[in-house]
Amino acid sequence: MNGAITTVAELEARIGKTPAPVNLKVIDHLDEGALRWLAASPVMFAGFGEAPRIGVTLGGGSPGFAGGDAHELRVPTALLDDPTLARPGMGFGSLFLLPGIGETLRVNGRVARVDEGVLRVTVEECYGHCAKALLRSEFWAASPGVATPRDAETFLAASRFMALATIDAQGRADLSPRGDPAGTMASLQDGRAWFADRPGNRRVDSFRNIVVQPHVGATLLIPGSTHVVQLSGSARLTTGEEAVRARFTVQGKTPTLVIGIDQPALELRESPTLVRARLWPLQTRTGSVDPAKVFVAHLKLNSDKGLGARLAGALLSVPGVTGLLQKGLEKDYKDNLY
Repeated sequence: MNGAITTVAELEARIGKTPAPVNLKVIDHLDEGALRWLAASPVMFAGFGEAPRIGVTLGGGSPGFAGGDAHELRVPTALLDDPTLARPGMGFGSLFLLPGIGETLRVNGRVARVDEGVLRVTVEECYGHCAKALLRSEFWAASPGVATPRDAETFLAASRFMALATIDAQGRADLSPRGDPAGTMASLQDGRAWFADRPGNRRVDSFRNIVVQPHVGATLLIPGSTHVVQLSGSARLTTGEEAVRARFTVQGKTPTLVIGIDQPALELRESPTLVRARLWPLQTRTGSVDPAKVFVAHLKLNSDKGLGARLAGALLSVPGVTGLLQKGLEKDYKDNLY
């Protein structure tokens, strides 16, 4: 593959390292804001992995389906589309959505046990993710009953949102959201599935994982449809393939990095979670959770005691900083969506 990236050093040389301040938003437990988020969320995407295998499923159906305490996330296995993925010791990465809100909550850890109909995950990471993927996909603007392609390849080409699961050499799972207009989310060419890198929260966990352990899993959907495509295969990163990158041009911006999945396995199926959740049309925007306040709280709670963290904590204690953070996010969404 032209321009292939095969080492972490090459990856960082092409797209840069994760800025240190980005890691300050990550906490190692579920705080009060995260638990409120779970109580209001009707749906999650979850990745379960044990190198080199990883799979993705949806879960939920109504707000509050998931819960827990500071160090444990709990989900009824009956509310997972594919509960067979959840096994003790598996790496776990998840994404929780709130109706009408673009920002998402990510909870990562490891499956502690699955018993008495409950999945129990030991929480290792908790943090908020920016709204760009849901904005690009117009996730919450969809109407129910959209035409659903009858074959997986056509569905993939029409998809607008993807939950991508990867796993590192130590078995830690990561699940990240991807979103784009139909026709530029993903495509198939010469037996390979492609998707593009877009601006996000500037964490590159999934890319680092692909470099060291290329097997990936993903769920793609068309907002408004209750069907999904499950995708799996061996992924590669490249800054070459100019013709491929050009196909993902949006608003005059061509991505510098694309991801190819060799000989992808595709399966079109209906999601019981999406049937239960009835996400579309959007009825009311979740009002019990303010993402900006949750993000600020996480920055304050970060366990890093370095000078940068202390300065950030002091800055975040200034009255009105939450409003400034929200305005900063909105400006970034407007100026750096692609």
